[in-house]
Parts: sequence; C-alpha cells; structure tokens
Amino acid sequence: SRRNWKPNVQEKRLFSYIHDRHIRVKVTTHALRCIDKAGGIDEYLLKTPYNKMDTEMGIAWKAKIEKMYSELAGMEVGFFPPKEEAKIEQGFEEVRSAKREFRSESRRALGVAKQSQLEATKADDDETTEVVDTNEEVSDVAEKS
Repeated sequence: SRRNWKPNVQEKRLFSYIHDRHIRVKVTTHALRCIDKAGGIDEYLLKTPYNKMDTEMGIAWKAKIEKMYSELAGMEVGFFPPKEEAKIEQGFEEVRSAKREFRSESRRALGVAKQSQLEATKADDDETTEVVDTNEEVSDVAEKS
C-alpha cells in the first residue's frame, strides 16, 4: 500500500533581532536549518522571495522586517573618536567591577550570617547537652540515695 509522508512541523519561538522580541511560528525542521544557515529569522525572511512564501503570516513578517530595515537605514550612526570610546569602555569596566565588588561583599556578608547562625545553633546544642548531663547526674545521685 502507498504511504503518505507528512512534514516534520515544530512549533518554535525564534528571536527577531530587528523587533527585539520572540516570534512564535510553526516551521519544518528543514526550514529551521535554513533559518540557522541564513543567520536568523530576520535574514531568512529577507532572503526568501515573496513567491516562495506559503503563509500570509510569513509575508506579513517579511513586510514588517523590510519596513524596519528601511527605517533603520535612514537613521544616522554616530562613531566616537578613540579617546572617547576608551573613556566609555572605562566607564563600563568601572560599573562591572562595582557589580563584582558588590556581589563579593554580599556573599561575604551571607557567609558571616550563616556562620553566626551555625554558632548559635551549636551553642543551643551545647546547652541541651548540659541539661541532659545534669539530669543524668541527678538520676545518679537519686539512685545512690
């Protein structure tokens, strides 16, 4: 008997860099490989001609991405001189080091708090042990009497 082959369709969330959000789509595994090869969903949709698009959603996303690219093309891009760029990078490095310092201080504080908590529970355990020892001494004295 003849066999019908069905496509391997998966529902995926693909990230669109131009829209800065995820797009939920149903795609075949072959299309996923093509998207990876193209460099992402945005590039894949831009490279795929309209006559190969089967769904209205694909055509709509392609039109949106083309519109966004044309808007981005009209924007001016500013470059910084090397000295200013070095200052900006130094500022970022200062922020990163401040974050690292804060994390290490918080970890140290957390470790000290845990240590004091352990010492407190250990002291409570020692007091409990002393009470038990005292009860044993009282019972020993009672037996001797």
